Amino acid sequence: MKKYLVLSVFILGMCSSPKAQKTVRLWPDKIPFSTGVIGEEVTTDRGHVRNVQDPVLIVYLPEKEKATGATVVICPGGGYAVLAIGHEGHDVAKWFNEFGVAGIVLKYRLPTSENITNNKEVPLADVQRAIRTVRYNAGKWGISHDKIGVMGFSAGGHLASTAGTHFNDKLNVPVDDIQKVSCRPDFMILVYPVISMTEDFMHRGSMNNLLGLNASDEDMVRFSNDRQITPETPPTFLVHSSDDRAVPVENSISFYEALQKNNVPAELHIYKSGGHGFGLGRKDGASHNLWPENCKAWMKEMKFIE
Repeated sequence: MKKYLVLSVFILGMCSSPKAQKTVRLWPDKIPFSTGVIGEEVTTDRGHVRNVQDPVLIVYLPEKEKATGATVVICPGGGYAVLAIGHEGHDVAKWFNEFGVAGIVLKYRLPTSENITNNKEVPLADVQRAIRTVRYNAGKWGISHDKIGVMGFSAGGHLASTAGTHFNDKLNVPVDDIQKVSCRPDFMILVYPVISMTEDFMHRGSMNNLLGLNASDEDMVRFSNDRQITPETPPTFLVHSSDDRAVPVENSISFYEALQKNNVPAELHIYKSGGHGFGLGRKDGASHNLWPENCKAWMKEMKFIE
């Protein structure tokens, strides 16, 4: 009975998002880094999702007369333990639709999910597949194959920045036509992101969940994405607040500085207050509420939208 109750909660959640046109399984056949046994996914009292085992894309396409061709794959945060899929997922996709951008929410597998066989590779495999799937379906969905960005909040920001710095990583996944498409995002939007796995300002909970309690130095460096930036890293828009006590602002600063050193176009907005987890902004008159409009302006300046 419990299994069906959880499924009902998920379906009701989907119905409350009327603009979502379709849900697409990332791995319709063999799911990589999985035991193959699909267990119970859980939606918490706060609407967060955990124990994801069969990852999907939830596709929100804008009205045709508004469509700009741009798309953003959205990675909700949650410390690699849960997905805050409401205010860092569905709400953001709907906001993008308002000005003609396709918003595609990635419900990715977590390192803490029960049926996975390789903690550190699972989220990367899913985000790479997500970008490839969107690009593969660009013609069918009426979007541009060269205006596909990736966005992430908190630990989702770490995953998004991993997508933008590890797109050449070859993972042991099944090869099909989708896997032959590029997984390099054309731009990144990182909101209070986890970046470092080596510095004092790391978010230890995210690191422990992704890499384990006894992470090797090699893995910690590999997934410190400020250390993985090259001139091929996509243009990036960053948002953070100075009073973020969960994920210190130094994460965004270190990433921005590395982008600058590699001559990658970047814009960083640091707000006096806001704390952590504010999503599109809290209705309290604070300056951090302005970041969505600043992001929209940046996308226009970078020619991702007209």
